[in-house]
Amino acid sequence: MLRVAPLREGRLVGIDVARTVALVGMIATHVLDGRTTTGELTTVQWLAGGRASALFAVLAGVSIALMSGGAHPVRGRERTRTVLGLAARAVLVALLGLALGGLETSLAIILAYYGVLFLLGLPFIGLRAVPLAVLAGVWLVAAPVVSHLVRPSLPVRDFASPDFSRLVDPGPLLADLLLTGYYPAVPWLAYLLAGMAIGRTDLTGWRTPLRLAACGLGLAVVATAVSRLCTSSLEVRTALVPHRVTTEDELLRMLSGSQHGTTPTDGAWQWLLVVSPHSATPFDLAQTIGSALVVIGLALALADVLPRWGRAALAVVAGAGAMPLSLYALHVVMRTPDVWPAEQERTFGWHVAVVLGVGAAFALLGRRGPLEWLVGWPGRRLRRGVRTG
Repeated sequence: MLRVAPLREGRLVGIDVARTVALVGMIATHVLDGRTTTGELTTVQWLAGGRASALFAVLAGVSIALMSGGAHPVRGRERTRTVLGLAARAVLVALLGLALGGLETSLAIILAYYGVLFLLGLPFIGLRAVPLAVLAGVWLVAAPVVSHLVRPSLPVRDFASPDFSRLVDPGPLLADLLLTGYYPAVPWLAYLLAGMAIGRTDLTGWRTPLRLAACGLGLAVVATAVSRLCTSSLEVRTALVPHRVTTEDELLRMLSGSQHGTTPTDGAWQWLLVVSPHSATPFDLAQTIGSALVVIGLALALADVLPRWGRAALAVVAGAGAMPLSLYALHVVMRTPDVWPAEQERTFGWHVAVVLGVGAAFALLGRRGPLEWLVGWPGRRLRRGVRTG
């Protein structure tokens, strides 16, 4: 009988489901057009734009928490080894991101930012759920303000994805990774802290996940409503678009598109009031954290209420979520001009079929993703040292 890897003792299939949702959402934003022929935002873009990558970042925090003790953080020498293993993982992920950034694609590769984000989260590994949640709330307000104040004095950003060629001038690269790039790690630390708070919670059963989903929905709705109320003011609209008078609907249409990581560097402080994909404002961070909580909570609840055979089937369907690093890298390679399929919107189905198919095959065979195995190797060596030392 084939062993289904996601049903290993203690593994949360719901987290793999949420990762699969994030992976498919990110593929959709890469492959599908974000606007209709009339210029309207598509439903897929409205759902996934800015939210899929945020869900990935929140899930990264969940993973860090689960790998460092779950609801009970590791202590002493075990904590030191865990931190070292996670730091090595972060460096390997960042290096992979730099390698993928050198490929000929039109994508903003997230992995180099992701690795830096992992490193920024390591000092908080010893905290429990409540302090982490409070810190995430403080961070999502304070970090965008600091970014808004600091970015004008930083080097002009490079809109290309970070690659190895950027290492010759590390200052601008560091500014890009931390504050000015597509996925700036300093404000995005709010995502990681929120995810760590989730991972420090007892996620067994269906009640706690549904509470998470309800809280997330409330957070997303309130953040959006308050932002909309603020931007309905003529004074705010004039500050955001000083060169012409805009109606509220025109402004919302403009803000529905991606801000490519940050608000305008020379923009007015009122930009901190907007909700817009990839803007890293307080309201945008709050809204996308709320959206991530909804997906994670519902995925965990679904996995819990299913019988064992249902969870086994779900684990196969969501096998991609157990190897997101490998499949994200595969998707990026598939987006290069010389690799099948063609860079056309109609190939979205092929990208999803390959990702889900490979994930299901690895789940049925009980295998780890190759890149997951690689980045986890230092941590395994360190844990082996604990057992033999």
